[in-house]
Amino acid sequence: MTGASERARAAIAECRLLATMSEEPGRTTRRFLTPPVAEVHAHLRARMEALEMAVAVDAAGNLRGVWSSAGAPRKRLVIGSHIDTVPDAGPFDGVLGVTLAVELVRAAREKALPLTIEIIAFSEEEGVRFGVPYLGSLAAAGRFDPALLKLTDPEGITLDGAIRSFGLDPAGMRAAEVSRDALGYLELHIEQGPVLEAEDLQVAVVTAIVGQTRSMVHFLGQANHAGTNPMGLRHDALVAAAEWITAVEAMGRGIDTLVATVGKVEVEPNAVNVIPGRVRVSLDLRHARDAVRSKAAAELLALARAIAARRGLRCEVNLLMEQVAVPMDEEMTGILADCMQAAGYPPRRMPSGAGHDSMVMATRLSAAMLFVRSPGGLSHHPNETVREEDVAAALRVGDLFLEQFSARAV
Repeated sequence: MTGASERARAAIAECRLLATMSEEPGRTTRRFLTPPVAEVHAHLRARMEALEMAVAVDAAGNLRGVWSSAGAPRKRLVIGSHIDTVPDAGPFDGVLGVTLAVELVRAAREKALPLTIEIIAFSEEEGVRFGVPYLGSLAAAGRFDPALLKLTDPEGITLDGAIRSFGLDPAGMRAAEVSRDALGYLELHIEQGPVLEAEDLQVAVVTAIVGQTRSMVHFLGQANHAGTNPMGLRHDALVAAAEWITAVEAMGRGIDTLVATVGKVEVEPNAVNVIPGRVRVSLDLRHARDAVRSKAAAELLALARAIAARRGLRCEVNLLMEQVAVPMDEEMTGILADCMQAAGYPPRRMPSGAGHDSMVMATRLSAAMLFVRSPGGLSHHPNETVREEDVAAALRVGDLFLEQFSARAV
């Protein structure tokens, strides 16, 4: 059987090759159902068919390959990730999960495991072209809303039109749904953060996709002349916002695994000699436990209003998003952790601070996710990379996981 290190090199090389299939010369940008996606499909189709997989593209543009050993049960284990990218992306976000899935099937085939495996290369996860993420996994999970077909991209092309231009029929979206009796869903993905590197670990099992609260907080004061208004008589919206922003950071540091971010600030009138009269700031809160996140959000928004009132300002809050946390399946997660230990790796468990296709697929199937270390914690960046030994570790864990599942599937 081909060794894990050799297979890791092959998976990495595939990612770097696929990164050249791009809308833009010199950098990797591959949006939903643009021409480079067809190139990726053709390449992956050839790789899958060489492993005697039955390959097709569903109505959402997901590339799907099914392998089954002789006499294997009909119920399948689904392994997947996405092949679209953000603009000027790195080679491994999403794509590594697909190339690793191919290598897992290769090993299962060599060992003739009694399994049926479906690989899904999801057409869309990032939400770049149409502003809505997870279009591919929404279709596979049976959650695709037909109203999405009316969305338009920056060029004025509708989602319906993009699907038809790719040679697909959006009327067949129901046929894209994964059967609910599938054994489960597995996704291998780079961590996209610095935790594993900080702890000198190669892989980790994901316990949950964190819930998110996003809001815009408006501090409304009074713009006025900076030279003629004494400090004690001002209604400065920016200093109120600054006081609150430091409180946001303090709460993020004070509650275990909570991340709290103010990433956007808009100041009006934004002039050197004018007291700021209006400031809009964003709030992004994430935690694996919804109760913790909700309590933090309530306290921070109450504090914003209190700071505004004390400084003679008004405060308005607009809720942009409220997304519940999605736990991974306990049994599948436990099997992954056991396989990590059996392969000689500490069974580190951690939540994912970013959304993934696993979050959507978990609403349809039992789901599990394995993280691979991201050197430098870098992702969504052209310098995104992986280490061969870490990818080999993920393959060793994945191989054991498939062996465990094949024993259960019989």
